Amino acid sequence: MRPDTLIFDFDGLLMDTESTLLESWRWEWRRHGLDLPLDGFFADHGGNVNDQRYAALAAAVGKSYDQTESHSLRTAYRDVLHERLEPAPGIREWFDQAAELGLRLAVASSSPRSWVHGYLDRAGLLDRLAVTACGDEVEAHKPDPAVYRLALDRLGIAPERGLAFEDTPHGVAAARAAGLRCVAVPNAYVAVDRFTAADLVLAGAADAPLPAILDKIS
Repeated sequence: MRPDTLIFDFDGLLMDTESTLLESWRWEWRRHGLDLPLDGFFADHGGNVNDQRYAALAAAVGKSYDQTESHSLRTAYRDVLHERLEPAPGIREWFDQAAELGLRLAVASSSPRSWVHGYLDRAGLLDRLAVTACGDEVEAHKPDPAVYRLALDRLGIAPERGLAFEDTPHGVAAARAAGLRCVAVPNAYVAVDRFTAADLVLAGAADAPLPAILDKIS
């Protein structure tokens, strides 16, 4: 069956908030004269893991570490980075092509609703979505399929009518567990060979127009 609804992840796919996250943490470690270790920085599941990141920094800095100040400074720096953040290359074109094809669009993200809606609204993409499903609306995060099942329920469709787009292996696993086909657009911090469960793997959203993707998936 040819899909008539596209369901997108948000962070790292529609907007590259993964790079700004990493840069904000690098900046905060450098402020203490330290280099951020990258091993284990990106979790293999959705949701917020900043408590573990702050704990690692606290252990490296020692007793002088002030987490409240650290969080305030880091998030302020990330806000500056986000002032110029735009949708990833090719995403606006995909949204335009979807409209031309009469496809409905949705977002299924492990991030909170306020985060997802805030950035999509600023980018002018929020009102182009039929529904969203977010991490603070479900009990478990990806790779659990709960957020995709919520999106499907709000859309009122069977999984066969949808096509998911993800940038991480745990996102692909969540989509597949919900019964969806999935196109992977790996972010820069995940090895491409980890996306064997995806139906199609692209180097980037700008690499293929939607009609060509749908032809390959159908």
